[in-house]
Amino acid sequence: MNAKIELDNPYLLLTPGPLSTSKGVRQAMQRDWCTWDQEYNQLVQDIRQRLVALATTQVDDYSAVLMQGSGSFSVEAVLGTCVPEAGKILIINNGAYGARMVQMAKRLKLNVVELAYPETQVPELDEIAQVLSDTQITHVACVHCETTTGMLNPIEEIGALVKAHNKVWIVDGMSSFGGVPLDVAECKIDFLISSANKCIQGVPGFGFVIAKRQELEQCQGQARSVSLDLYDQWFTMEQQQGKWRFTSPTHVVHAFHHALLELEQEGGVTARHQRYLTSQKTLAQGMQALGFNCVIAQNQYQSPIITTFLYPEDDFSFQAFYQHLKSTGFVIYPGKISDLACFRIGNIGEVYLEDIERLLQAVARYRANV
Repeated sequence: MNAKIELDNPYLLLTPGPLSTSKGVRQAMQRDWCTWDQEYNQLVQDIRQRLVALATTQVDDYSAVLMQGSGSFSVEAVLGTCVPEAGKILIINNGAYGARMVQMAKRLKLNVVELAYPETQVPELDEIAQVLSDTQITHVACVHCETTTGMLNPIEEIGALVKAHNKVWIVDGMSSFGGVPLDVAECKIDFLISSANKCIQGVPGFGFVIAKRQELEQCQGQARSVSLDLYDQWFTMEQQQGKWRFTSPTHVVHAFHHALLELEQEGGVTARHQRYLTSQKTLAQGMQALGFNCVIAQNQYQSPIITTFLYPEDDFSFQAFYQHLKSTGFVIYPGKISDLACFRIGNIGEVYLEDIERLLQAVARYRANV
């Protein structure tokens, strides 16, 4: 794979998605496709099977559902379909995307309990266990990789607590699935949600849910929306062999299928995780040497997906820094932590170690000239 910037790509997206994609992924979108065609439906079925195989070795116990829209559409589809009228959901929130789940749950008029933590704090297992003693709670949800900071939440440990209390376990794996090794069965996950434009390295247009069949089958008739009815979408895909209920993003689906093949060619999730990990460690060490301290300690809670850095000085101009990096071929993200002056740099997508090294050279030039 060649990480060189092409003429039609003036810069690399060092963001948590959308992200820079390969030439092959983009080329897969260069023709039109019919949503009703059997060949297309077979492609959808192949995607579904590949996603389940990526998610677990217990493939017979799980199924994949594809949903139009961004990843947040799929999160809302899960919340609005899986929690029954008499249910109660605990949402563990330590960032913007946990907060978004709380907002969705309240808008859907779910009975919701929020366990909130500062954006830089790992959820406390003892406190979670205490809250789970509430027998009215039926479902628990948490974000795996909270890209507000780049933190990896301990979903395996939380999942063990959830199942010890016999609750349904929902994980937003938006920015981790495909880039961080996990087995949904081992993590006790009933519903895992992700998106086409994250670590699989496709383009925006649909999300997907890896769901335990036994739990999904119990969701019939519970959805609070027609378009976001996860059960009906799944049932249609099951019964009609890959057919979507409504118009699907055909170009994006073909691009995603190609991205899945590229993931396989790279060596699967383990190999991709190693590439991300190497890039993140190089990035963190290099930035710290240039005066940018990391917000999250470089330990097991720092994801290989995105890293948050503090401003090096009080008068640091993020906008000037951003424009300098953009002019040299890189786009980064502003900060999202409510009370810290910071910015974020991602390293997922068609980004390689040589790109991170070039970025650090560009940062060093900026630091030398300000």
